[in-house]
Amino acid sequence: MEVVILCGGLGTRLREETEFRPKPMVNIGPRPILWHIMKTYSSFGHTDFILPLGYKGEMIRDYFVNYEWMNNDVTIELGKPENLCLHNCHEESGWKITLSDTGPNTLKGARIKRIEKYIKGDVFMLTYGDGVGNIDLDALLKFHKSHGKIATLTGVNPAARFGELKVSGNKVQSFYEKPDETTTEGLVNGGYFIFNREIFDHLSEDEDCDLEYGPLEKLANEGELMVRPHDGFWACMDTLRDTEYLNKLWENGQAQWKIW
Repeated sequence: MEVVILCGGLGTRLREETEFRPKPMVNIGPRPILWHIMKTYSSFGHTDFILPLGYKGEMIRDYFVNYEWMNNDVTIELGKPENLCLHNCHEESGWKITLSDTGPNTLKGARIKRIEKYIKGDVFMLTYGDGVGNIDLDALLKFHKSHGKIATLTGVNPAARFGELKVSGNKVQSFYEKPDETTTEGLVNGGYFIFNREIFDHLSEDEDCDLEYGPLEKLANEGELMVRPHDGFWACMDTLRDTEYLNKLWENGQAQWKIW
């Protein structure tokens, strides 16, 4: 099953870091947050990744093209380049990573539509490139398959600046993207989606096609958007304060998202 991780946004709230790199490449400890997200999925056996790139996407491309060089010990014999030897020192064997340039100014819905050709099955996973959590992906997939709707998202609590959900049972009745922080209550959109490929019928390649504004709101109104609450750890790297918080957890051995 393919895992799509959205990597193209500008990350304007984290300008201190994103002026120099795309947000998914901002480090938690010694590795980019993107690596942490991928490790979560790979711990459940999902290692077929599709990364829609945009802002400074060449840095993400460079990171993975040179991953073996930078994360293994290397023996080089000068004058004999054919004798190059990589000593396997990392655990990311078997990861398949598709890097797709989806445009510098493209919104999320259009980025997803533009990678449709890489989705081979009827169901795929998707998340944002800036959120970590100890998500039970097996349980999330089982829940998605049980209800037969087009979309499932992970509902988290707290956080006020993300999409608020009005929920009845496990059905999302309405979806409000980035509501007023003073009025937000209950679950909010924590990403970690599962979609049936019918989601592509609700998207277009027009760069102004978003995911939350429009498509998810429409799916909620049609009863096709379900939520699985997650009461474990979840955090988003949205600001410099968030970055410092996540790094402090990592340094203190309290990174609850580290389930691998």
